Amino acid sequence: MTDSRFISRAAPDGNEAASSGVSWPAIIAGAMVASALSLALLMLGAGLGLVSVSPWSNANVSVATFGMLAAAWFIAVQLFTSGVGGYLAGRLRARWVSVHTDEVYFRDTAHGLIVWAVGAVITALLLTSAASSVASGVAHAGASVAQAAGSAAAGPASELAGRAASNASDPTAYFTDMLFRTDHPAAPGDSTASQGEMKRILATDALSGDMPAADKTYVAQVVAARTGLSQADAEKRVSDVVGQAKSAKDKAIDAAKTAAEAARKTGVYVALWAFISLLVGAFSASYMATVGGRIRDDLPMTG
Repeated sequence: MTDSRFISRAAPDGNEAASSGVSWPAIIAGAMVASALSLALLMLGAGLGLVSVSPWSNANVSVATFGMLAAAWFIAVQLFTSGVGGYLAGRLRARWVSVHTDEVYFRDTAHGLIVWAVGAVITALLLTSAASSVASGVAHAGASVAQAAGSAAAGPASELAGRAASNASDPTAYFTDMLFRTDHPAAPGDSTASQGEMKRILATDALSGDMPAADKTYVAQVVAARTGLSQADAEKRVSDVVGQAKSAKDKAIDAAKTAAEAARKTGVYVALWAFISLLVGAFSASYMATVGGRIRDDLPMTG
């Protein structure tokens, strides 16, 4: 009597099947379908996210809520698409003859896992290519805008824009102007040389928060001569400006550290949820491949 755990059809020659136990056509078909569905659903999720999060709205969801929704979407996408790909591979694979049911279960599980792996690689390659194309397009667009802006700013406007850009790029310009503020300004004169010297002193000493006494005295003398303040008041103003410059530098450093820490945490969370979603996809593809294979073997043979 034949054991019911075996599929009761004889192998062509000997104990081993003539063909491999891996049905690559079924695997490739399942992986391609899973990849296409993944791309479609990821684009849908990106579109819904861009619509729901607007920079002009004050009613946007919080970053934590948005992150949880995005993670749930990624997991749902992997669960569905990998499951469909695995199921198709199970239904489309060749029927194995004279193979123990445990071995059939293992092969179907392996087929689903291979479908998930191939689909993940294909999706990653397509997403990388798309991201590169988008980045290249943005770079070309930015270069075109910059070139157009440069052409439009020719003549006197170009000189004014150059001065504004120079002041914006010089972190000491604002504090240098503070040194020469006065309620009783004297007649305007050529202050380019003195302000340039003050900028260099501030760049060397003030931003470090440690201005030598000689530099402080000299700067106070220049400020007193330009503003009409007494030497004591000028030295107090210099000390105040140096302290504000040091405070601004410290705030900038703290903001940079905060941004870097937030980026690090975001990267950790993204990697963790991506790993979890991929595991869910692997399980879904493997399980659904066994479901498809079981349905495939239970169907009657047609001559």
